[in-house]
Amino acid sequence: MPSPRPVALTRHVGAVGELLLGATEDALVYCGFQDLETVRARIRRAGLVEQEEPPSERQQELFARARRELDDYLAGTLTAFTLPLDLCLATPFSRETVLALEEFVPYGHTATYKELAEALARPRASRAVGTALGANPLCVLLPCHRILASDGSLAGYAGGLDAKRFLLALEDAA
Repeated sequence: MPSPRPVALTRHVGAVGELLLGATEDALVYCGFQDLETVRARIRRAGLVEQEEPPSERQQELFARARRELDDYLAGTLTAFTLPLDLCLATPFSRETVLALEEFVPYGHTATYKELAEALARPRASRAVGTALGANPLCVLLPCHRILASDGSLAGYAGGLDAKRFLLALEDAA
């Protein structure tokens, strides 16, 4: 039986506040606003382990690239991320939901939870879609901020409504 993949963690402060980043040797697995203990628990639930030693050279490269792309995106000079991403910290439904975001709701556009549920062929699953997006392990990178309440208002966001408002204004989708 192979040993669990180690995940290195680091912090990044940007225009939307402090983000915690997590990476294996292959990809970014976490970019979000949750506290360290919550992310550690997610890592364990996914059958991975938090890396005790400092990030490897490859993980440092991934973190540097993530920081560059996040900063460029938050400065309005990047509209699509090219980082290798791994949704290993997501449930199957959350994975399906967040993967649909980029195709269904491109940069500069918004949709509602109901519309996304319908696009997933689950028209009665608006609340489940909201829960799945709330657990998005790759916040900002996989754009759950583009999803609004049915009345067009800003509904919950892991980074808070000010961060959601900022991201939507950045994409001129507000």
